[in-house]
Amino acid sequence: MSRSVEAMHDLVIRNGTVVDGSGADRLVADVAVSDGVVTAVGGVDGPAHREVDAEGQLVLPGWVDVHTHYDGQATWDPEMSPSSWHGVTTAVFGNCGVGFAPVAPGTEDYLINLMEGVEDIPGSVLAEGIDFSWETYPEYLDALASTPRVIDIGAQIPHGALRYYVMGKRGADHNEVPTEEELTTLGRLVEEGLSAGALGFSTSRTIKHKAADGTLTPSLSAGDPELAAIAVAMQRAQAGVLQVNSDFGDGDFAHLRQAAELSGRPLSVLLLQIDSDPDRWRITQKEIHEANSAGIAATGQVGCRPIGVMLGLDVTVNPFNTHPAYAAVADLPLAERAARLRNDSGLREALLRDRPTNGHTEWMSYALTRAYELGDELDYEPDPATSIASRAEAAGGDPWELALDIMAAGDGTNLLLYPFENYFNGDLEDIREMLTDPYTICGIGDAGAHVGTICDASYPTYLLSHWTRDRTRGEQLPLEFVVNKQTRRTAETYGLLDRGLVQPGYRADINVVDHGALSVGRPELVFDLPAGGKRLVQRPVGYRHTFVAGVETMADGEFTGERPGGLLRGSRSDPAG
Repeated sequence: MSRSVEAMHDLVIRNGTVVDGSGADRLVADVAVSDGVVTAVGGVDGPAHREVDAEGQLVLPGWVDVHTHYDGQATWDPEMSPSSWHGVTTAVFGNCGVGFAPVAPGTEDYLINLMEGVEDIPGSVLAEGIDFSWETYPEYLDALASTPRVIDIGAQIPHGALRYYVMGKRGADHNEVPTEEELTTLGRLVEEGLSAGALGFSTSRTIKHKAADGTLTPSLSAGDPELAAIAVAMQRAQAGVLQVNSDFGDGDFAHLRQAAELSGRPLSVLLLQIDSDPDRWRITQKEIHEANSAGIAATGQVGCRPIGVMLGLDVTVNPFNTHPAYAAVADLPLAERAARLRNDSGLREALLRDRPTNGHTEWMSYALTRAYELGDELDYEPDPATSIASRAEAAGGDPWELALDIMAAGDGTNLLLYPFENYFNGDLEDIREMLTDPYTICGIGDAGAHVGTICDASYPTYLLSHWTRDRTRGEQLPLEFVVNKQTRRTAETYGLLDRGLVQPGYRADINVVDHGALSVGRPELVFDLPAGGKRLVQRPVGYRHTFVAGVETMADGEFTGERPGGLLRGSRSDPAG
């Protein structure tokens, strides 16, 4: 530890426990900031325009979240919530091949339809919130850059939008392939977008991704010539990450590895467990390792808790919403509806006795075998013995009735958590293995997406509280390791080398956290999107201060009104050389 004497610091954070993001051991130190960068870590002398007492608290780099879907929200929301609430100071979107540029005039509805289906963002919200004042990808970046905001943002070129722009309706037809001229245009536009500042190019190769009208995402069937045209463009630009969401069947990783090798650029793929093939992720994990051994910078983006669908009376997925008897109360105010569901014996009997035979009922019957009550404890690693079906069986009852009783209790806001991915074995041991892999980064929070279905934007907060403090059903992880995984490692993957560390010369994106008090609140449904759209959010507790470029943006959970963030155009050099 060294002492630093400065004429006048902009900010000094005193006596905090610094976990600097490098993975090095924590230390109690002062942190000095001037002109938006850290100038000293250690014993800091001299006056400051502002001092913050962080004794007993953690001083951490701001979280760098590389997997969000703020493509639309970023055009109308300078606060970038809920990520900004959770200590995120840099967010990257344009993932999974969906986004809103480039866009030919008159085709905006197609991109809205695609985003609505793939990422569960209501079309009415997007149609009202986005002004589509751009056509080309560089013009989209210019629109993003025109707004000061609470955090820094970065964007990627989405394959679905690009393909539809170049090929028109043929781009969404999986029996069609681009012509040689179209391949040239695809490559030219990718190079143009990367040169304008895109942080990467994203594509989707999973059958889970469908537009709202049920059609498969345009990039699903892109062949090697198309991937090669894009890869060569990335090589020419010498920029960008190739980001992929894939089912990884039929040797798909080999095609992506070939594209990454041709581009000379990093490859980052989603790595998660699915119930239908619970060990497939290990094959992809092995392929990621092999790619790195061959000199390809490949990472797997992993989660830190189950990916869970929320079930409830007012969210997108309600176990009873296709039941004819439910229609009689569906439009009632929530509290009144819940009271009817508790007290109207005739309605309850109809709901429980005469369930319709359809796909939704079949899906919910399975979901209740793996769903859990999301109570005040917010247990994201629940014992399978506490599932709705297991509890009902132990009591000699019906899981549908238990689900109804839980959801209809009180004001009707109670939720069930159905972990449909990353929880096949009923614990987080597989996720622990993913997290500790040297070639993975954190990256499946999907902030800004699945607004009425999944509530995982809080994952950076959960990562820190659960894995370093609260976990009881298995080993915890070292604090230094976890912080590195969500800060420097994510920043490095996207070439943002000026951040993710609390060290001299690096950008002063800093969280001051009360580790003992840190928690995520219960998911709540709010109606604050354009057109009165709803979304699930979780408010955190325990963030005392968040600084972006040395400017305080959040204090004890409230915005300060400062907006020092903006658009990141391209990679950033490492201050340490």
